[in-house]
Amino acid sequence: MAQKPSTPKGTRDFLPKEVAKRNYIFDAIKKVFKKYGFAPIETPSFELASTLLGKYGEEGDRLIFKILNSGEKVKKADLEALKNGNLARFSNSLAEKALRYDLTVPFARFVVQHQNDISFPFKRYQIQPVWRADRPQHGRYQEFFQCDADVVGSDSLLYEVDFVQIFDEALSDLKIPDFTIKINNRKILSGIAEVSGEQDNLITITVAIDKLDKIGKDGVIKELKNKGISEMAVEKISPLFSIEGDTESRLDQMAEYLSSSEIGLQGVNELRWVFDKVNMLGLREAKLEFDVTLARGLNYYTGAIFEVKANGVKMGSICGGGRYDDLTGIFGMKGVSGVGISFGADRIYDVLTELELFPEAIDERIDILFINFGEEAELKCMELSHELRGKGIAAELYPSSVRMNKQMKYANDRGVRYIGLLGEDEMRRGVIQLKNMDSGEQKEYPQNKLVTVFTEE
Repeated sequence: MAQKPSTPKGTRDFLPKEVAKRNYIFDAIKKVFKKYGFAPIETPSFELASTLLGKYGEEGDRLIFKILNSGEKVKKADLEALKNGNLARFSNSLAEKALRYDLTVPFARFVVQHQNDISFPFKRYQIQPVWRADRPQHGRYQEFFQCDADVVGSDSLLYEVDFVQIFDEALSDLKIPDFTIKINNRKILSGIAEVSGEQDNLITITVAIDKLDKIGKDGVIKELKNKGISEMAVEKISPLFSIEGDTESRLDQMAEYLSSSEIGLQGVNELRWVFDKVNMLGLREAKLEFDVTLARGLNYYTGAIFEVKANGVKMGSICGGGRYDDLTGIFGMKGVSGVGISFGADRIYDVLTELELFPEAIDERIDILFINFGEEAELKCMELSHELRGKGIAAELYPSSVRMNKQMKYANDRGVRYIGLLGEDEMRRGVIQLKNMDSGEQKEYPQNKLVTVFTEE
């Protein structure tokens, strides 16, 4: 019995029209990256498991796809760990490699490995797929593309300002009408942990706070208590969920709340600087908002944290990022500051689809399809196709002289712009009939003037 064809959950096939739309997104983002001085790199789809594990926190580690060892390496599995019920250790012993979870940690490895081949500050962009063993749902896939831009080798807040501008410019170019760039600072979160007396539980607090949109204030408080955060600390943290007012007012409230925390006040001052500069430069479409509950749950952020949401669409964040002051230190290169952002291309695709924002002309249509009337006309159509392609015009000849309705159905299915009709009469007179498939209009042109029909449009 034949196997029913299917893709794994959380993955998708893309038809030609869908690929054209995805390329439209990639090209728009890439164009902005280039304008801000970023250069492209690529890294392998899989890394050593040791490169990835331990860099994303406990929850992130669980979502990493591991690649099972093969051959003799299977014998190295830690059976003792299996006997003792340590499934995580046993699983890790079975897999020396893993699919990349994001593009940032592999980029840190890249920088350290190629530090003698690049100049600092090093600005790169990277558009490649990543994999996460997450539960598939609307807007969440197990295989998806990320479009990243990072700068390493500078702690200047100028780059935070640049990234806000990049979010605004790229998403405005994609015609998304209403979106918000949320920004926080990990130093503010550290200050909150310090003021609440829970400095040692910073990660626990930030992971819980980051879930506010999903589980609400009561859910966050319950999680904090379940994770061992004291009642007194929870009471001190709770008022932060109700901070209101404009950005300046919110930052003033945070400065007062963190008045006893040096690191917390440093985070507030860094955000003030970024907001001041962005306000001076202006934004096209984006709203820029300070959100004290924004944590993003990743262990490596140390400064600014970004998240972008499309308003009016039932979708999680479509972009994110932040500063990681010593990510390369995990690979032996200390003291190299970095900051980066990521566009979630698949979620942006879904937003553009839902809001019907893709341009109609985005499909990569064939300019002309020559109808096949037989061997003699076929040879002439091959010559004309060759001439048109030399001028960058997409031309195709139907492969056989079957009945007309079958060839026309193919033309309609492919969405061609023009049909080329070259029968016996046209061959004798040196002309060609062109039918505009959008308007239905048909005109006659000299064969030696065919190129000008497309080049002078």
